[in-house]
Amino acid sequence: MNDATPDVLFYHLEHQPLDKVLPNLLEKTIDRGWRAVIQAGSTERLEALASTLWTYRDESFLAHGRAGDGHAAHHPIWLTTGDENPNGAGVRFMVDGAEMTSFEGYVRIVYLFDGSDDVALARARAQWKAVKTAGLTASYWQQSEGGRWEKKA
Repeated sequence: MNDATPDVLFYHLEHQPLDKVLPNLLEKTIDRGWRAVIQAGSTERLEALASTLWTYRDESFLAHGRAGDGHAAHHPIWLTTGDENPNGAGVRFMVDGAEMTSFEGYVRIVYLFDGSDDVALARARAQWKAVKTAGLTASYWQQSEGGRWEKKA
């Protein structure tokens, strides 16, 4: 956990879906020595993400846990629909419209949203406003056609 103000990043998905983008971001998170919590907006999304993390690449998987698995503190990645942080994660990924209840205790908070979904775009705008109202600095990243991230704000 972290007492400093977190970096808040918004990732606007346009050319690749969440199940292609999130594993790469998680690998980078783990490579930095950080633990992660992924908060999904629904149990259905949570189940799909759990499957994706086991199968996203033939030669690799991302070990993770969720409620009912036990030993939460041992999992480098924790999946939830709630606001808990049982593995002491420094990075929190917000997907599928999940909402933050507290911005404290993280190095980084990452919102990922589907740019082709009008509801997701409206929700991301509201989340951006909430982050700014909380006095945090946010950055906005948009996917290029080649799948690279370009900072736009």
